[in-house]
Amino acid sequence: MSRAQYPSDIIALVVLWRLRYRLTLRDLAEMFLLRGIVFSHEAVREWEVKLAQALAAELRQRRRAKGGPGRRSWHVDETYLKVCGRWCYLYRAIDRNGDLVDTKLSEHRDMAAAKAFFRSASLATGIVPDQVTTDGHGSYPRAIRSTLGKHVAHRRSAYMNDGLEQDHRGIKGQVRCMLGFKSFTSAERFCRSYDELRNHLRPRILHCQHVPASRRRTFQSHRATTARAILEAG
Repeated sequence: MSRAQYPSDIIALVVLWRLRYRLTLRDLAEMFLLRGIVFSHEAVREWEVKLAQALAAELRQRRRAKGGPGRRSWHVDETYLKVCGRWCYLYRAIDRNGDLVDTKLSEHRDMAAAKAFFRSASLATGIVPDQVTTDGHGSYPRAIRSTLGKHVAHRRSAYMNDGLEQDHRGIKGQVRCMLGFKSFTSAERFCRSYDELRNHLRPRILHCQHVPASRRRTFQSHRATTARAILEAG
């Protein structure tokens, strides 16, 4: 189905809702059908493929220049996702304030995967952290030394990564309603796009910070408008 058949703002909203909320392809097609706009679930899939990656790349570039002392302390962990009936590893990192550092899907949990993740995280943020907190997996110490440098302090503590463990719930909830992924490429694209958008719409500056409802609404409206503009341009 051609994108030219539909206004760019409608397509942008479909992709935004697909990444933001726990909706299946058919859920979205049905929701817009009730509003008199007819397209198939395959059209939703096609629009996501074409636009989600562009959104993630733009948001990733925009946050690269973001500084602050909180950015110098990373919390790194992996969670499991099922892709094509096999378990894969989603490496994720947030900083001390809870902001996204990076997301990277890997078919393996080993030294090569850990090194690739740290290289990607350093490229995404434009910085090298002062401190990295991980669990006890044996690949991390050497991966940190070889990719980030020997001066980076490494802490091994599952307890100190509780915030990141809780943060995994976002992507896990999204994948649960989707019943997994059919290909590694689609899983990789969705996970990165989801995390980038979720971080972009995050109203808190610090962990557990109270944000008044009025401020949250204003922030969310402004940030969602920015994301829709990126999608429309894509």
